[in-house]
Amino acid sequence: MARRILTFERIRQRAAERKGGDKALARLMPPRPVKGAIAKLADDRVLSQMAARVFSAGFVWSVIEKKWPGFEDAFLGFAPRRLLFQPAEYWDGLASDKRIVRNPQKIRSVRDNARFVSDIAAEHGSFGRFLAAWPADDQVGLLDLLAKRGSRLGGNTGQYFLRFLGWDGFVLTPHVLLCLRDAGVPLSDSGTTKKDLRAAQAQLNAWRAESGLPMTWVSRTCALSIGENIDANRLQEMMRT
Repeated sequence: MARRILTFERIRQRAAERKGGDKALARLMPPRPVKGAIAKLADDRVLSQMAARVFSAGFVWSVIEKKWPGFEDAFLGFAPRRLLFQPAEYWDGLASDKRIVRNPQKIRSVRDNARFVSDIAAEHGSFGRFLAAWPADDQVGLLDLLAKRGSRLGGNTGQYFLRFLGWDGFVLTPHVLLCLRDAGVPLSDSGTTKKDLRAAQAQLNAWRAESGLPMTWVSRTCALSIGENIDANRLQEMMRT
């Protein structure tokens, strides 16, 4: 017999109880997505965020953030077309550029993603317009495209890229996966198979429809409803650093 799925309201109540009430929980939510903002994004800002997520993967995020002005300079403001005109010597030189984290594979991903962003912009007018037109209930399909056409944008890197860019999506952190399992969603041990992603998407879509909240809020509330219960004030401090 299939287990009955928890309502989002029950999950939200549990998160609020853990964090000290509704107001405390609300303070832990990310900014509401601004309608129309994604479509207005310049392609250089899209590529910059792609690079930020790629370089942050498996690294200390605060280090990347502190060095980011140097990244912007070294990668010519992340202007896709300008980067694509650079000779091999430019890219080889970045491997010894102290302004950035000198990871050859991740450096190459910027060149590959400059082509990706440029190609999508040619097809849709801009990468931002492409993202704005993508169905909100099919993040799994968008993640698949990022993984296949982009460079090093698979897994959680693609999810964080969309989140940091302002696209209203989920991030399947360990706590969100735990929340989904606890609610009755059948997921594998890894939680990362295509079947898992489709099941997670379907349930998160249902909770978004039930609550009327942005997907970013649904995802964050799930994460805060279960697992290690970090104090709300400490969490706010962590989010500022």
